Amino acid sequence: MSPLSTRAVAIAALLIVLAAVNYSIYGKEQIIRSGEVIYLELAPVDPRSLMQGDYMALRFRMTDEITSARSAGTLEDNIRTAPLLLDDRRVATLGSANEAMLRIRFQVLAYGLVWLGTNAYFFAEGTAERYATARFGEFRLDPVSGEAVLVGLSDADLNSL
Repeated sequence: MSPLSTRAVAIAALLIVLAAVNYSIYGKEQIIRSGEVIYLELAPVDPRSLMQGDYMALRFRMTDEITSARSAGTLEDNIRTAPLLLDDRRVATLGSANEAMLRIRFQVLAYGLVWLGTNAYFFAEGTAERYATARFGEFRLDPVSGEAVLVGLSDADLNSL
């Protein structure tokens, strides 16, 4: 392969990667802009890892619910979306498979851990105290794909922090 064709292949590969990254960013921005607002309750985390530098380690109660449902056989192992039941405040809990409702997409990581797309919330340096009362993650959910994007944290009354 000549140096010119090698360079052309490298440039083409770079353009494909940049296009894919930009497409992904555009998709997330669309979800943030027009997705449905839902709240997922935060689960307790080790207090030593709650605030680490300029981010907060997050765990969601929903991941525990999905893990339990998969273990109990009420949520199939090969399914990667979970049905959501929303209360009047738009706080989501795990629904049952036969109810018509929104669905959230998840991944199963090593050791069966469920991943909802994030495990950290980054904030400006020196503002950690502001997030100490966080009880919910505020998400925007694409009702078609089930993809959810974390947009903020809220207190027990769903006030944005």
